[in-house]
Amino acid sequence: MKDIMNAPFLVEMVRTTTNMYQHGWDERNGGNISWLLDESQVAECLDVNAVIRDIPTGFEAPALDGRYFIVTGTGKYFKNVQYDPACNLGVIRITDGGKNAQLLWGFTDGGKFTSEFPAHMMSHAARLSVDQDNRIIMHCHPANLLAMTYVHDLDSRAFTRTLWQMCTECIVVFHEGVNVLPWMLCGTNEIGQATAEEMKTARLVVWSQHGIYGAGKDLDETFGLIETAEKAAEIYMKIAHLPLVTTITDEQLHLMEGRFGIKAREGWLD
Repeated sequence: MKDIMNAPFLVEMVRTTTNMYQHGWDERNGGNISWLLDESQVAECLDVNAVIRDIPTGFEAPALDGRYFIVTGTGKYFKNVQYDPACNLGVIRITDGGKNAQLLWGFTDGGKFTSEFPAHMMSHAARLSVDQDNRIIMHCHPANLLAMTYVHDLDSRAFTRTLWQMCTECIVVFHEGVNVLPWMLCGTNEIGQATAEEMKTARLVVWSQHGIYGAGKDLDETFGLIETAEKAAEIYMKIAHLPLVTTITDEQLHLMEGRFGIKAREGWLD
């Protein structure tokens, strides 16, 4: 059996959490990641029948029953993952229709998965319903996207159009747009349900005055989605107080559609 410390999924989780911390997206114990794994990936380095302990999830997710995840822990600092992955990460299997998680590795200090786990599982189920290849849910607190929710209209179409106009590549990277939720209490099933509903139509969901949720097929794609949106928000926050002399027009965005073979969300371009 292979050493889990050399497993590609663990190595990538360590690299990504470190990178997110260095970007300033995950201060203190902020942010969380969950990665849906194939059983074959887990079985290469763990005995899938050796359950360390059971952890109640506090919700139901029948669509995820029997699925495996590596997930960041509650109260854990992303800056510390590289130094002690076994304490800060856990590999789990969902059972009992989503009501229980079997710990197969990690959380060696007696901890458990992130407090945002309900939102993650609901979002995984929602994304899988529209994209069977989705594997990642990522949450973090990029400063410029947060700042933008204080000074910009929170209508999802308006918010998205502004981001598309800030950087030419944005419409290519997230052509389906960004969905925006108003402020909601974090760590609750209610915000999890609202996020999951928005995840059915977009891979990026902004939590106003809090952060962003991203989804994708792998860590690079999901990180890149958030990174691109955050760059656009940074440009906006640098110029929002200045008179606008020029911008990327809808006509130009339509040209981008044709050039890159993508289609902007229906009705979001004039």
